[in-house]
Amino acid sequence: MSRRKTERLLNLVICLLATRRPLSAEQIRQAVPGYDSANDEAFQRMFERDKNELREIGIPIEVHKDPWEEDPGYRIVRQAYELPEITLEPDEAAVVGLAARVWQRASLAEAASGALLKLRAGGVDADETGGLLGGALELRVDTQDPAFPALWEAVRDRRPVRFPYRVAAGESVLTRTVEPWGVVSRRGRWYVVGHDRDRDAPRVFRLSRITGPVVAAGRPGTVTVPEGVDIRAMAAPREDGPLTERTAAVRVREGTCQGLRQAAKAVRPAGGGWDELEIAFTDPERLAGWVAGFAADAEVLGPPDAREAVICRLKGVLAWDADGAREDGGTAGEAVRGAAPADGRGAVNDR
Repeated sequence: MSRRKTERLLNLVICLLATRRPLSAEQIRQAVPGYDSANDEAFQRMFERDKNELREIGIPIEVHKDPWEEDPGYRIVRQAYELPEITLEPDEAAVVGLAARVWQRASLAEAASGALLKLRAGGVDADETGGLLGGALELRVDTQDPAFPALWEAVRDRRPVRFPYRVAAGESVLTRTVEPWGVVSRRGRWYVVGHDRDRDAPRVFRLSRITGPVVAAGRPGTVTVPEGVDIRAMAAPREDGPLTERTAAVRVREGTCQGLRQAAKAVRPAGGGWDELEIAFTDPERLAGWVAGFAADAEVLGPPDAREAVICRLKGVLAWDADGAREDGGTAGEAVRGAAPADGRGAVNDR
């Protein structure tokens, strides 16, 4: 839905809620921005369509026929529109607070914040900064993968998608068409799990290897998640052994990248307005996501796999921006959207 139409529908709801008596179509036309510039025929089409859409989402627009008036009047009765009082048990309020914390750095941050304000205004204690949980849990979203918002929406809408993907065994980039079942985080990496149409089999794809925009490859509601699916099991590595710590050489501009400097094992001048840092890491992709966030102020010099991970990530962001894709977003912790066999059999990892 376009922003203009969304604003027009919202203005129509406000107008019909605020009026003390039913308003005729012509009065609504003059009062609601978005209608006044349309001719008679266009206004009638827009108004009828808008009324139907609002009724479909449960907004009760009443029609009143006054025998002394030629045209019917419209209004929304506040008692029929407003939700009943919301009462949450202590554990339910705690979950709402945690959810807001989970989404505070994601694409739903504004909606989560607004929900908390409404709950507090109604007397519900859903304090995301502590409250019933005393701040014992710390859930934060830290995905910088540009593909995340589009994949999250595809899982939500049950819509197949297509994206360019760099395979793990080399540098070649292939196009994948996937019916997404869910998105899951594992050891700081994000994966999308689903059915690969090209290979007609379940597959797991690491989001950091998606090198361009994620585009729709079908209509919403056309993806079916199999019974008993466990995408956590599918995304789990075959061996969850300890990761080997290594050291990366990272060049940063003088006076910048304080986060990298604080984590560095050593810092030494490199000349020309640059310093060289020694950064401990275990996962090249995670290091790449961190360093890439400093843009032109940081450059990974080595090892080669860490440097290549940064380059691939930056190329993916450039390709994403060039195609007019949306802004970055994310979710949290071990959050899972959707749900494959519980033992993960038949799933092949493209990680």
